[in-house]
Order: sequence, then C-alpha cells, then structure tokens
Amino acid sequence: MYNKIKFFAVLFFVCQYSFSQEGVAVYSDYLSDNYYLIHPSMAGAANCAKIRLTARKQWFSQEDAPELQTLSFNGRVGEKAGAGIILFNDKNGYHSQKGIKLTYAYHLMFSRDEIDLNQLSFGISAGLIQSQLDETEFRQSGDFDPIINGTIVQKDSYFNFDIGASYNYLDFYVHGTVKNAIETRRDIYTEYESDNLRKYLLSAGYVFGNREKILWEPSILFQLVDKTKEKSIDFNVKAYKSMDFGKLWGGLSYRRSLDGAEYTDGAGVSKQKLQYITPIVGVNFNNFMFAYTYSNVSGPVKFDNGGFHQITLGINLFCKAEKYECYCPAIN
Repeated sequence: MYNKIKFFAVLFFVCQYSFSQEGVAVYSDYLSDNYYLIHPSMAGAANCAKIRLTARKQWFSQEDAPELQTLSFNGRVGEKAGAGIILFNDKNGYHSQKGIKLTYAYHLMFSRDEIDLNQLSFGISAGLIQSQLDETEFRQSGDFDPIINGTIVQKDSYFNFDIGASYNYLDFYVHGTVKNAIETRRDIYTEYESDNLRKYLLSAGYVFGNREKILWEPSILFQLVDKTKEKSIDFNVKAYKSMDFGKLWGGLSYRRSLDGAEYTDGAGVSKQKLQYITPIVGVNFNNFMFAYTYSNVSGPVKFDNGGFHQITLGINLFCKAEKYECYCPAIN
C-alpha cells in the first residue's frame, strides 16, 4: 500500500510540475547557447546564424519514458530583422506532440557604433502543434470506461503564439516571454483540459571576469503558469575558458519549484518541492559546438533513480568578422 501511495505522489509531481507543457518544453537546454529555443526575441540577435540540434531522454530504464528532440535555426535577415524556425518532437508515454514554430524578430540598436552592444529586441513565434493520444493499450485489463475508446489514436492540432522581448547591454541581458499567448482548446482531452496554456518566462544574467583566464556568467530563469499559478526558478552559473581551438565551458543549474506536493512517508504526511540539479559541459571548436547536460531530481520521492540526459550539437554560420566589445557569449 505504501508503494502505491508513493507512486501516486510521484505521478502528482510529474503532472503538477510539468507546467501544462505545450509546445517546446522548458528544460535547461537554453544554457547550451540556445536562448532562442525559449525566447523568440533572440532570433537573429547574435552576430552569427545558429543551428542547434538537441536530443533529450529521461529514465533509460523505463519503457516509454519522456524524450524530446528539437532542431532550430535562427539568423539575421537584413540590418534590423531576424528570423528563425523550430521543429520539435516530444513524447511522454501515451501522449506525444510534434510541431513547428516560425519566428520573426526586430532589433533596435542604440549604440553609436557597431562594436558597443546596446540592443532592444522584440520577437513573435507562430506555432502549429499536433497532439496525439494513443488509447490502443488502455483496455488491456478488460475494464470498461465510457470516455476511453481503447482502439484508436486520437489526434488534434492547434495554433498559438509566443511573444517576447530581450535587452542586451554590454555584459548584461534580460529576456521576457509569454508562451501560448492566446487561449486554445484541443478536443483530444475534452473537458479535462483548460483553455489557458499560457506561461510567463523571465530570465536575466551578467558576464564578468578576465577574457584571458575565465569568464563567469550567473543567471536566473523564473517561470509562472497562468492557469495553475505554479512557479519555479532556476539559479545558474557558467564558466568559460578560451583555448587555441575555441572555448571550453561548463556550468551548474539548480531548479526549484515554489510550490509543493504532499505524500505519505510511513510516519505521516510530508511535503516536497521539485528540485533539479543540472551540470552541463560544452566545447566550441571553431564554428562547431557540442554540449552534454545531465539533470537529476533530488528528494526522497522520485519516479526513478536515473537522470535526464541531453546532447546538443550546433554550428554557427555567416559570422561577422567584427565582434562586439563585451563579455556576451550568447551574442558573440
């Protein structure tokens, strides 16, 4: 009985802190030089066009464990505009979603020359997402449920927008984004799903140090789900070391929910808040980038002892010869 209670507590955690995930899930992959994945205003903000391919897999020992793949491209279009595209495939047990997002961004430069960074950016992404629910294995026990067909794969598509703004000033940056800005409903989940999938993201960071030795980049990311008022915050720090062939870098991220869930621990009822600890390592070789990210859930209640593995591959194209005079890895 205790194991069942513990399992349902974990299930509650997964549901409670997945933040009604629709579109591209917000994990820690933005730290692998991939802010465009969550902030549309970063499309074309850098002095290079960027291609990023990510693959994430959770709980290797579990069948049908969550996994996510994304492919993104963004770059400058003209002097003040940027554009981008994101393709993604997200699977979690019987539920999966595939989608495409197209982005347009506009960048205003306030600096008096081309090497001092003082840029305000606005972006909008239009996304088409298809959700799928595989019910073909729901009735293996033989029990009847009137709301489950049990023989079909349900599919439904919907359209939504992400909007946001970014400000990059020398070594400082701040981003704000509203994901799933308009209310929308999918018939696939009937009355059990809210129309409101809106989520707010706010992130900021600063880079300092000695370019010849080590650069340090502390940053934070705050998330708020509009419908449920669930909140979480990431505390991040990254370090960069310049090498003859390019750059070595690594970091650590700590995500903590500001809400909690109760569970039975055998002696009574306890409360636990979701916590992720994520180390990340990466290397830039000329215009190529490779990063590996590992996330582990801490706390007494968790579904599996295995962590979440992610690999990111990237390439920078059409880079400008002259870089900005700042410690700004996401822009330079």
